[in-house]
Amino acid sequence: MSQRSAFRVDVLEGARIAVFSLKANRLRTVLTTLGIGIGVATLLAIVGIIQGLNTSFHKQLATFGANTMYVSKWPWMIKGDWWKYRNRKNFTLEQMHRLRTLAPFVTAMSPAVSRLSDVAHGGEQMSTVRIQGVTHEYLNISGYEITGGRFLTEADDATTRPVAVVGADVVDGLFPGVSPVGQSIRIDNRTFQVVGTLSRKGKMVGESMDLIVFIPFKTFYSSFGKGRSFEIAMAVEDASQMRSAEDQLTGIMRRVRSTPPGAEDDFSINRPEAMAQTYEQLTGALYGVAVGVGLITLLVGGIGIMNIMLVSVRERTREIGVRRALGARKRTIVFQFLMEASSVSAVGGLLGTTVGLGTAKVVSLITPLAADVQPMTVVAGVGFAALVGLLFGIWPAARAANLDPVEALRYE
Repeated sequence: MSQRSAFRVDVLEGARIAVFSLKANRLRTVLTTLGIGIGVATLLAIVGIIQGLNTSFHKQLATFGANTMYVSKWPWMIKGDWWKYRNRKNFTLEQMHRLRTLAPFVTAMSPAVSRLSDVAHGGEQMSTVRIQGVTHEYLNISGYEITGGRFLTEADDATTRPVAVVGADVVDGLFPGVSPVGQSIRIDNRTFQVVGTLSRKGKMVGESMDLIVFIPFKTFYSSFGKGRSFEIAMAVEDASQMRSAEDQLTGIMRRVRSTPPGAEDDFSINRPEAMAQTYEQLTGALYGVAVGVGLITLLVGGIGIMNIMLVSVRERTREIGVRRALGARKRTIVFQFLMEASSVSAVGGLLGTTVGLGTAKVVSLITPLAADVQPMTVVAGVGFAALVGLLFGIWPAARAANLDPVEALRYE
């Protein structure tokens, strides 16, 4: 018999005996499987929720547009001294106009200022609606689309008309089943005529992007005061050159703001990509925690497998002695016990995967948290569980294979 045929016979014989042993000790098999299953279920449930959040976040972030930048006195993600940003000087319209002249790579630019207000129509009222003052170019930057009527025009801003374009949540809340175009709304007891409606964009970091009303920038200032700081929203022609455009914009802004050489920038350039990087840093820490919890649980399950396999070796010492006396090779004994350990772990991993995916799905249905497990994550979970069983089964398998046949036959 060739070595390859002998190896195949050893594997098949080891697998047959392993299956028979697992069936004969059902309770022990179930308990061992349960330990591994809990570890895999815990790991996949947490990872599934994190991956779902990542997928949802990047989809929401895509609505900003890959070629947009927002210049403000405030960074989107504040790190360090809050008062440092608070004490920066507000932007002026003159600075924005100079920026437009000096930045030929910018295809659209608009100031943007906002506040939260109550909005009412008839007997219906909505609170904490974001009122945002912008110009006509903001539509080409924001990623919103018009679903009815029109967007703000240059004439609306120049003449400070009391007109408004409303988001999808405002339409649902104030005009159920009715077109709002041509009707009036009240914003802090000021009357505005609705001239357009916006497409739905969903939520961003838990905040609805459809609970919004756009009004002309100058109308905002004349209605709610000029003391508020505004940011400058802009779109760049080539999305692939965003890094270069940001570097150029930094130099232009320092010139526009008359920032002295060597002084720190007194403005922040915010990009959706930078927010994504910060978000990934945060979720990276969560991944670390999830993997740590999962590994600890799998470690406990692996130790349980090793202990139970050692007990199995002791109980079957005489059986091993008989097989060795009849000519069974050491490697056949090793294969048998390794297959038992890895089979139990693989089954536990499969069950844990099912429970983990189910838990993540239930969480996504009853809470705002999304869940999305990638196929490779499932394969990795089951494969890693089997590997844990294989590794922790090495010592019991080696101990069984190295038993002295004579001593084993005497064992009672």
